[in-house]
Amino acid sequence: MAKTLTMDDLLAGVDTVILESGAVVEGKIISVKKNEILVDIGAYGVGLVPRREVGFGKKYDVDETVAVSVVEPELDNGYVLLSLRKAAKDRGWDEIQKVVEDGKSIEVVPYDANRGGLLIEYEGVRGFMPVSQLSAEHYPRVTDKDEILRRLHELIGKPMAAQIINVDQKANKLIFSEREAIKDGLADRLTSLKIGDVVKGIVTGIVDFGAFVNVDGIEGLIHISEISWERVASVADVLKIGDQIQAKIISIDKDRLSLSIKQTTADPWLDEAAKFHVSDNVEGTITRITPFGAFVQISPAIEALVHVSELGEGSNPEKLFKLNEKKTFTVLEIDTENRKISLGVKK
Repeated sequence: MAKTLTMDDLLAGVDTVILESGAVVEGKIISVKKNEILVDIGAYGVGLVPRREVGFGKKYDVDETVAVSVVEPELDNGYVLLSLRKAAKDRGWDEIQKVVEDGKSIEVVPYDANRGGLLIEYEGVRGFMPVSQLSAEHYPRVTDKDEILRRLHELIGKPMAAQIINVDQKANKLIFSEREAIKDGLADRLTSLKIGDVVKGIVTGIVDFGAFVNVDGIEGLIHISEISWERVASVADVLKIGDQIQAKIISIDKDRLSLSIKQTTADPWLDEAAKFHVSDNVEGTITRITPFGAFVQISPAIEALVHVSELGEGSNPEKLFKLNEKKTFTVLEIDTENRKISLGVKK
């Protein structure tokens, strides 16, 4: 690494020191503009740092002493072309190595994003945080690639905790993880929770089999069968991303919660089932027809089954029933433990 020339060296104007490309010098900032920074580098005049060579995530002030790397000793306008980014990068790998050895978390600010993750510059070195290393709070639980990119762009410019999980200076490789940085805090929060607790959360993703929920930084999943006591045909019909919900913890598996919305309320099936008795005649609407029988809605929360064995030998449910048809049936069995009611065709 080139020797850093201090302000004293530069002001002294030592003749034996030749300003060459790649040299690292100290200077004092004399102007900060949108597209450039001007730096007084003593006997060598004024240096210009174009915007592309400033670096990301750091602001500079007038009169601040900085280390800069010489890109071109002299431009046509008389300035020395300088780079703050390169000078920081040359020293940055040493600082990064110290961070890795300490094993501590740091704060980073993404400066850009692609569909694979976030682009981050730390101590002048550019690195990457893959989507898979984001916390539950920031992980984009969607399948549409454009929507993933949109959500990642929302994180640009926002400080976030991170831990360096892979560093290779020769390969110019630097990988960050938000998940690892918050792991200890997440473990503490998980130990404070237990099965049966009712928690608040925000829906972060909708999939065919359920909904993902962020519970104070912990990822939770509500299976479609745990959304409502009534049958849910589509999760998207009931829940939307951003919805605030209350749910009961029904399982804790490592760092993920299994949640239930329906178990935060009494089961209406039991209340409605208490109104029926074996041998009662009930009117219901055919809701589903299968080879093994037909399902019949006999109350808002109860869908009972007429098994094919109750229809006579060789009977075909699809020929005997029509969807949305209303018919009268006889209650044959009530199984409250398994929430089932069996029906027979009224004689």
